[in-house]
Amino acid sequence: MPAILYSFRRCPYAMRARLALAASQTPVLLREIILKHKPAEMLALSPKGTVPVLQLETGEVLEESLDIMLWALRRADPLGWLNTNPQDSQQWITRNDQEFKPYLDKYKYAVRFPEQSPESYRQQGEIFIADIERQLQQTPYILGQQQSLADMAILPFIRQFASVDLSWFEQTPYPKTQAWLKQFIDSALFRSIMKKYPTWLDSQLQFDFPEIPHK
Repeated sequence: MPAILYSFRRCPYAMRARLALAASQTPVLLREIILKHKPAEMLALSPKGTVPVLQLETGEVLEESLDIMLWALRRADPLGWLNTNPQDSQQWITRNDQEFKPYLDKYKYAVRFPEQSPESYRQQGEIFIADIERQLQQTPYILGQQQSLADMAILPFIRQFASVDLSWFEQTPYPKTQAWLKQFIDSALFRSIMKKYPTWLDSQLQFDFPEIPHK
């Protein structure tokens, strides 16, 4: 049996995993979940209860999105996402996960965090956006002339940040970041990983993923 991926369509961490699995054409069985009703089978594998969770054919469990990305891309990396300095990639991804993501959450769910205004959280998140903009003014992608692990690990979170108030984001002085994000959202790869599936807990249906090869 192929590896089994527990995923939630809109979660940016799960998007990361699906992007790498699709790019590498690594076959898994996808089980779509909802976070309010987590399957006991997933919790038995990963008690922390977050997605993505990947159970390998060997029984080994990968429960961090970046670990799943690296596992898939080390099997096959036809788009060359690993063709950059791993330390440089890790620095950008760590900033995204540890510095930017907390402000993204507070901005998106500001009603839960009344200590500051949504605009204040947004401004703090913008520090990272501005650094991306400065980098993209120098090179088409974060680490150079082609997409890399850093781009694909960070883009789902930038998409979420932009979507909180899209009209505001579209008017910001970040044209390179806007174009970088648009290219990602318009790509066949992204569209393919955002297909909607019935939830596994309700339907007991799991799906072959990825479905088709991607250029």
